[in-house]
Amino acid sequence: MENKAETAKRLFLSGANCSQAVIGAFQPECGIDFDTAMRIASGFGGGMGRLREVCGAVSGMFMAAGLLRGSSDLRDKAAKDAHYALIQELAEAFRRENGSIVCRELLGLGAAQADRPVSEARTPEYYRKRPCAELVAFAAGLLEEKLKERLRAEFGAGQ
Repeated sequence: MENKAETAKRLFLSGANCSQAVIGAFQPECGIDFDTAMRIASGFGGGMGRLREVCGAVSGMFMAAGLLRGSSDLRDKAAKDAHYALIQELAEAFRRENGSIVCRELLGLGAAQADRPVSEARTPEYYRKRPCAELVAFAAGLLEEKLKERLRAEFGAGQ
């Protein structure tokens, strides 16, 4: 059985964008169907529509975290604050391991560089020059581990 990192990498290598790959790995647990997960995340690839801003893998990780651990009670400040703490913890761990959470920095592109809104063909050369398959695997694995840690903390190690 695949872990979340392997699933995210497989989805990316099958044509999903970075964000779709990560949320897609968690789609069954998120309570949404695959098509909905892909649609929600479709605009976040390439650092948000190829603007090269926040990495799509990070955005997908945050979306999955929200579906899995977020709150829908608009008045519950404690739940909102706790969720923001989780998001910041995930961002810091991703940044610490990869050097940034910004797409253009992860890809070594120039400052404030955006690309044309046309996705690149997924060729062997594309995969050789991009670290994205490894980044989606890292993001999915990180979220999977953080969720397990939280469950252990909430329900005890013996559960």
